Amino acid sequence: MAEQTPLHEMTTKAGATYTEEAGYAIPAHFGDPAAEYKQARAGAVVFDRSHRGKVELIGPEAAMFLHNLSSNDITGMPVGAGCEAFLTTAKAKVVSYLYVFHLLLHDGQPALWLDVAPGTAEKVFQHLDHFVISEQVEFADRTREFAQMHLAGPQAHHVLEKALVDDVPALGELQHMVRTFGSDATANIRRHTPLGLPGYDIVCLRGRAETVWQMLLRAGARPAGRETWETLRIEAGTPVQGQDVDETTFAPEVGRNPQAVSYGKGCYLGQEPIVMARDRGQVNRTLLRLKLPDGAVPHNSALFREGKEVGRVTSSTVSPQVGGAIGLGYVRRGSQEPGTRLEVDVQGQRHPAEVAPLPFTG
Repeated sequence: MAEQTPLHEMTTKAGATYTEEAGYAIPAHFGDPAAEYKQARAGAVVFDRSHRGKVELIGPEAAMFLHNLSSNDITGMPVGAGCEAFLTTAKAKVVSYLYVFHLLLHDGQPALWLDVAPGTAEKVFQHLDHFVISEQVEFADRTREFAQMHLAGPQAHHVLEKALVDDVPALGELQHMVRTFGSDATANIRRHTPLGLPGYDIVCLRGRAETVWQMLLRAGARPAGRETWETLRIEAGTPVQGQDVDETTFAPEVGRNPQAVSYGKGCYLGQEPIVMARDRGQVNRTLLRLKLPDGAVPHNSALFREGKEVGRVTSSTVSPQVGGAIGLGYVRRGSQEPGTRLEVDVQGQRHPAEVAPLPFTG
């Protein structure tokens, strides 16, 4: 049975239909996914993202410790900044695809906050702990203590200012700040655009989540569920761990350079194969956007070109923006040019598919 947080209990009263993910009841939709999608494109919507994992690192050597284990520059990241990164094995296979935020705790102590895929906080915790020798660093899993929401849409900035009754400065991607909703609902607010729309992550204590959620709704946002999230993030080409990235994935294949990889930071676990791939100028396969046949395309469906398997579909959806089915998938070198005609195997039958351009177009 999924654990319900105060935020989830509140949204149940709003008529949400739930799916279970990583032990959490996550709204699939609030009665009308098509209307939620339209509102995201035209106004503002708010998603419950509380199932995201949250791992905290503190201590005088926390930044250097994480710097030596991750693909991005952590020691050069000031308070108020964030970055994408990979934690990898020595062979650069992905342990975690995550976001790192440098913040100050309520007592003024600096900390690093890792925003990780649902259900992976414990795995990340164990991976980090495995490499501690004598470093002055401490870890804590904060997943159950905090709720997380995502406000998105062309009116997101306006809605956020209205809910806060305060001006919101222009933030760069993954920059963040602390603001208070009402009298006591203090939250960390991050500029984040995983859906290709202006967006903000909002993280607060679970006991304050209902206050924040309701203030966002009163300011003009509409609640939206996982179905709309998936459609928007696939349209945006944003990969997620568990579907598009797993422990067999070679980090450069995900195509998140330079956002998630720094080539000037020095040594870290997995650096050598990542740099070798850069120097060769190629990897064997890359995560790309795909145009797919109408209808459901199951995860891991095989892609073919001229009878030879050249890839696999990892995510798919029907896109109102494109006017048909689209997806993400890994395609081997030599078959990656936009417009390349492929076939996808769906339950034993081959259907036309195509490597799509960046960005998706109708």
